[in-house]
Amino acid sequence: MLFSNYSNFILEAGIDEAGRGCLAGPVVAAAVILPPDYKHNLLTDSKMLKRHQRDQLRPQIMQDAVAWAVGEALPAEIDAINILQATFLAMHRAVEKLQVEPEFLLIDGNRFKPYKEVPHACIVKGDSKYLSIAAASVLAKTHRDEVMEKLSEEFNLYGWEQNAGYPTPKHRKAIKEHGACLHHRHSFTLLRPEL
Repeated sequence: MLFSNYSNFILEAGIDEAGRGCLAGPVVAAAVILPPDYKHNLLTDSKMLKRHQRDQLRPQIMQDAVAWAVGEALPAEIDAINILQATFLAMHRAVEKLQVEPEFLLIDGNRFKPYKEVPHACIVKGDSKYLSIAAASVLAKTHRDEVMEKLSEEFNLYGWEQNAGYPTPKHRKAIKEHGACLHHRHSFTLLRPEL
């Protein structure tokens, strides 16, 4: 059972990210403000859902939400400021793009860089506790998968349409054989050192 609200504020935005552990592509964050007392039987942490369920939920969340937005930080930004700071940057960009100004931010995880003067709380495993964070996790994940599928049309050696840029054996093998490309995060360990 996921809770609909954490604070006493009506305009509470749930925030989550996707792609922090990937070797390639942007880190993506989503911010979602749901109506008070929102309920949905299927909605939960995107990692617990099958792909077709996430794809089914995505338009429904966009339709039902008071406001929603997605923000990205690109590989070059990740390399320049590190993945944690880039994640905060993507989260801030998502909040900035919301059509309605949130009164409170509810972030999945244990750390966040404050956004303007908006009060916030960090919730570990928040995507399995609060509906707004779960909704943000679905939007971030589906948006990022779409981005990686589009990139894989031009950069088809790495299997991003299947691995979404995560460090799978096939992805690492392709990097070893063909080298990295501009969408890889060069500050990450792209190849494991030989034992």
